[in-house]
Amino acid sequence: MEEYEELLERKEVAAGEGSYTLVLTRRDLSSLYPGLHIFTLRLLLGDQTVALFRTNTYEYSPTDPLDAESVTRKKALIWEDLLSRDPEAFFSAHLERVGRPPDAGKPDVLIIQGSPRADGNCSLIAGWAAAASEEAGCSVEVVYPHDLWITGCIGCYQCYNTGFCTFDDDMTAIISSLRHARLLVICTPVYTSTVPGELKLVIDRFQAYHAEMTLAGRFIPRNGLLFSVAGRTGRENFTCVTRVIHDFMENLRIIPSGDILVDGIDRLRDIRNVPGLEERIRAAITGVLTGREGSS
Repeated sequence: MEEYEELLERKEVAAGEGSYTLVLTRRDLSSLYPGLHIFTLRLLLGDQTVALFRTNTYEYSPTDPLDAESVTRKKALIWEDLLSRDPEAFFSAHLERVGRPPDAGKPDVLIIQGSPRADGNCSLIAGWAAAASEEAGCSVEVVYPHDLWITGCIGCYQCYNTGFCTFDDDMTAIISSLRHARLLVICTPVYTSTVPGELKLVIDRFQAYHAEMTLAGRFIPRNGLLFSVAGRTGRENFTCVTRVIHDFMENLRIIPSGDILVDGIDRLRDIRNVPGLEERIRAAITGVLTGREGSS
């Protein structure tokens, strides 16, 4: 049992020639989400956890007659009964738990190019950012969400039981890359006053990484940059984009370290025609990686 868990029940269970301990705990995460409680049922052999079940209050919809605590207590009764009657059958159904998915890449800088256009203005910006990162001696990975298979978040909150998403798709590798990155760069156009749909899928699915860090009790500090392009003229076109990206970064404890927002591109067409823009992008990257960042 972790120190931040409240002990609800502890019971010794005789099974065959052995003796096990059922432990039921509750963890209060109301500081993150109102009323979010995680209930954990552990079967211990000495100090070793040999079986584990978790559920949380946010998994159950208002029309669901079940609730997290009663489900966990019911599970405890089922475990106790099966253990006492047929330990072999119990353990055959509780194989070794698979933990966090294996790490894929380990970049110093992760760039998410949110535009579906692989050769558009945001892609040019991503290229400048990648080049500046490499020139600073850092490894870099550029991700194109539009080319990946990423299922939308369904709000099941099961990630707060396990620390990783119930869906195993291309998002798993993106989360793995962010674990190791010291800088996250978001490049995005403005689509109907906000970010493109594929980028929003990525943002929503990063909730699993928030759950992972929450369960571990450790948030890793890193920096974040936003580079955005709008067709229309006026800073107001970026209101929703900056709000979405900044809130996303705050949720993952990423430190917003500068925005570069470029409007009026419908008329200009090619972002390479914006005087000094490439230099600003490169300077923003270099500034963060060398500790001299500032708002742009």
